[in-house]
Amino acid sequence: MTFLDKISSRQDAKARVAALPKPVVFTNGVFDVLHAGHVTYLAQARELAGSNGKGGSLAGSLVVALNTDASAKRLGKGPDRPLNNEADRATLIAALESVSLVTWFDEDTPLEIIDELRPDILVKGGDYDMQRLKEAKLVESYGGKALALSFVAGYSTTALVAKIRQNHRE
Repeated sequence: MTFLDKISSRQDAKARVAALPKPVVFTNGVFDVLHAGHVTYLAQARELAGSNGKGGSLAGSLVVALNTDASAKRLGKGPDRPLNNEADRATLIAALESVSLVTWFDEDTPLEIIDELRPDILVKGGDYDMQRLKEAKLVESYGGKALALSFVAGYSTTALVAKIRQNHRE
């Protein structure tokens, strides 16, 4: 199996997630220009899946749902975003050791795909108020957990793009 085998269509995702080691941790995002903040966040999310006691190997799984290009454009991050298309973003995320499965969602929020996949744990970045998220309420309604991880300060794709544009103008 190669890292590309971690990429799943939306229609196959439910069956693929059901076959993954438990607990299943779920997160979502655009992950447009992969940076150290993303990688740290995803590694921390995977750690929530627990260890199997065999040299630190992780027992559970991390599922990442990416915004499709159309969904990402609706987020209002700029007319040329995402910079990387959804297939390229999925490839980069799938290559990370911490990630077990990558799929996509086209809606404005991940509520529907969370309802389909029913993860054990929903994880968001520390910049989200978990008490206000419908997704968190959904996961908690069937006995799952919804957690916010600490925000990894100093990393932002939007800030990185702005910096590149500024340097290009100079």
